Amino acid sequence: MIVYSGIKRDFLTAVEQDSIAAEIEENIYNKMHRRTAQNEFRSWENSLEYMYKVLNDTAIPENSGVAIEYNIPQTSKRVDFIISGYGEKQDPNVVIIELKQWDKVEVVEGQDALVETYTGGAVRKVVHPSYQAWSYAAMIYDYNQNVQMGNIVLHPCAYMHNYRKSNPEKLEQNQYKEYVEDAPIFARGEVSKLREFIKQSVKVGDDKQLLYDIDNGKIKPSKSLQNSIKSMIEGNQEFIMLDEQKVVYEEIIKTALKCMSDQKKRTVIVKGGPGTGKTVVAINLLAKLTNEGLFAQYTSKNSAPRNVYEKKLTGHKKSSIKNMFKGAGSYIEAEPNIVDTIICDEGHRLTAKTQLGPKIAGENQIKEIINASLCSVFFIDESQRVTLSDIGTVSEIVKWADELDSEVQEMELVSQFRCDGSDGYLAWLDDVLEIRETANFDLKDIDYDIRIMDSPNEVRDLIIECNKTRNQSRILAGYCWAWLKEGQNNSDVHDIKIGDFEMSWNLGNTSTFAIDENSVNEVGCIHTSQGLEFDYAGVIIGDDMRYENGHIVTDFTKRAKTDQSLKGIKKLYKENPEFALKEADEIIKNTYRTLMTRGMKGCYVYCTDKNLADHLRECLK
Repeated sequence: MIVYSGIKRDFLTAVEQDSIAAEIEENIYNKMHRRTAQNEFRSWENSLEYMYKVLNDTAIPENSGVAIEYNIPQTSKRVDFIISGYGEKQDPNVVIIELKQWDKVEVVEGQDALVETYTGGAVRKVVHPSYQAWSYAAMIYDYNQNVQMGNIVLHPCAYMHNYRKSNPEKLEQNQYKEYVEDAPIFARGEVSKLREFIKQSVKVGDDKQLLYDIDNGKIKPSKSLQNSIKSMIEGNQEFIMLDEQKVVYEEIIKTALKCMSDQKKRTVIVKGGPGTGKTVVAINLLAKLTNEGLFAQYTSKNSAPRNVYEKKLTGHKKSSIKNMFKGAGSYIEAEPNIVDTIICDEGHRLTAKTQLGPKIAGENQIKEIINASLCSVFFIDESQRVTLSDIGTVSEIVKWADELDSEVQEMELVSQFRCDGSDGYLAWLDDVLEIRETANFDLKDIDYDIRIMDSPNEVRDLIIECNKTRNQSRILAGYCWAWLKEGQNNSDVHDIKIGDFEMSWNLGNTSTFAIDENSVNEVGCIHTSQGLEFDYAGVIIGDDMRYENGHIVTDFTKRAKTDQSLKGIKKLYKENPEFALKEADEIIKNTYRTLMTRGMKGCYVYCTDKNLADHLRECLK
């Protein structure tokens, strides 16, 4: 949806008459029923004055199309400014301009396409302007059938009119080079350079015909996108499906295609414990449905699985398939059935409200996902609820599916642990942690390497040795140690100290702890490891879980103050102590259950509580 469209002549007149921002504000209210914040209104007035200077050149045709605030379908993303027209040979061209009012920017080392700047009332990490412009262009091309069929060429760029370039320019460093090459940056004092960039493509006006074509394009994945993700899956041994995984996959494909044929809404719930291959099935579904020409997206509340699987598919290459991976809060204002199939991984981590930067938004992530899709698929393990705000349960999904008239189908992945552990280890763990009683009170005949170590140094040494083979082993810990703000990007600053053992929490300058080459020297938490698998996991159990008077006990007061998992528990404890203790007990035990099931071949455990260590050793006999 385009908020404002016209031709260059109309745009220049509106800016001269100081009416352009008011016109945009009125259109947003009429089309989106949304009021405009004062700072957004001022940003239009400011940035569009600069675009007036850029377009005030007779060589740019008077009747070239101008669009402001183009809302990319099924996203909350809006393209700031578009100019359309034809080249010398009547080739259709569209220039996409990302406008930024930033005046200072810092490089973020070690994280792909991220920079740091003051925005939204604080200094934040945000995507590089060139990456943002390129990704918007890639999204439009990959999913807009009119752009594909009409051979419309998209030319993205960024215009930072308040920013003065330095020498050497930090935004054009090597780590950003591939994005800047595809979407150049124009800064303060470079009006003439941006004009030349536009004039290379727009030589003949189109009377905004190309804008109409884009705004009315059917959503359909491009052939290049289909081929790209298909080749990534086929060439990746890690995404081969086994046994029941293939059965569940085929059933979901059949359901999704049925939804397309009869246009009836359906919701599939797939239950499965750790190691059952939920994510493997989810990624294969994403590839297959896209290859069938369906608009499919993978979503999760936790960013760690998204980031890791994006990187596993693409390596370090720039790829537009990243646009297929979405946060669970992406569907807040989405139209009904706008996506053919939404595949929700780690469904147990969904929440009601969504944190969008400094704002809390949305009503319920489950409702929003079901509403936005014709076919919704939820992969879920109710025993992995690890924060007070997690609401993802089968009953909650069924409730919203019924309300939205979506037919529910339940399935289960029962082939436990794609390794030597089998479901016997899970049952033993549930019994030992007193999550539920099972018949598995020992590990007899179960080929899984679990050891209770005398010191965290022993855990570290074992994991470092195991990791040498495939970079598939990590140290994890309960959140009983604060994440020191001043050392978030420095592994020499040690957050976790136990006697002579010292290590850093996983660094803040990466979003792919699970596969980074040096992260074996850091300690991961629940948020960077849930939904992911390793060969071996070393787990440090802190003082929040102990063994007293013949039982496992939990203590939420021993969690670090920086931990957000139990946010609100103290208030809840004052209001309803019994319920608060029950909630905290479930979350703490689920956290350690999740950490202790990340290793597919083995788990090495250290407990700060000696009584707990002795009890676990006794249970292993």
